Amino acid sequence: MDLTIPALQRAANEMRIDIIRMLHAAGSGHPGGSLSLIDLLTVLMFKYVRRTKENADDPDRNRLVLSKGHGVPALYAVLARAGVIDHDELLTLRRVDSRLQGHPHNGSVPAVEASTGSLGQGLSIAQGMAMSARLDNKDYRVYCVIGDGESQEGQIWEAMLSAAKFKLDNLIVIMDYNKGQIDGPTNEIMNLEPLADKIASFNWAVQEIDGHDFEAIDTALTNAQELDSRPHFIIAHTVKGKGVSFMEDPTEWHGKAPNDEQAEAALKELEALLN
Repeated sequence: MDLTIPALQRAANEMRIDIIRMLHAAGSGHPGGSLSLIDLLTVLMFKYVRRTKENADDPDRNRLVLSKGHGVPALYAVLARAGVIDHDELLTLRRVDSRLQGHPHNGSVPAVEASTGSLGQGLSIAQGMAMSARLDNKDYRVYCVIGDGESQEGQIWEAMLSAAKFKLDNLIVIMDYNKGQIDGPTNEIMNLEPLADKIASFNWAVQEIDGHDFEAIDTALTNAQELDSRPHFIIAHTVKGKGVSFMEDPTEWHGKAPNDEQAEAALKELEALLN
């Protein structure tokens, strides 16, 4: 796959189309957080995790834990683009007999490293993987994508304390900071700010970026390869529903699939981005 910035940007917008199509076909799911996440996952998966069908079970592979499991349509779209699953399978999302369930299920889909969706647990799982790498003298890295809403869970902060204690500089966390959760804006439900200061106080290396700026995403992930005895945290400011004007920001699109008319309008907007 072409890894230039323009090619990655185009791929991300093509996968936005996949996300809308699969959610429309399913009649349920989470468009807002999937669309805010896809730019981050595109750069992360293709340039840094580098998942393929052939290396999905390699014991030395880099790992990706999607802690915000409701964003899994974005992960499925990326895995289809990487050839890990068939593209046609995307339209089976959330069917009873499908491998592609509404949250990641380890064991059903290659390259799904952990079953997540009980929010707040994914970082602990990722930390365990990073500790395992250290104990086994392996040099793979563990990436964990978390949501801002789930970061109101105490387990996130417990994992952050212990990851710093064990100096897990092979652990890289990216927050999809889209400022919204199912009950409303995060700053009204449980404000995380001053977020960067809080994370730094836990002795993490912190970067803060625009999560839709591909150059910034790439630079931050490159910087996070540095081993300096601290785990890495990237705060990525994103827009919920990015790419579809009527889905951007409203929390009503956190967990509601588009109907026929809405899907048609969304696809028209996204297809225009490719021209």
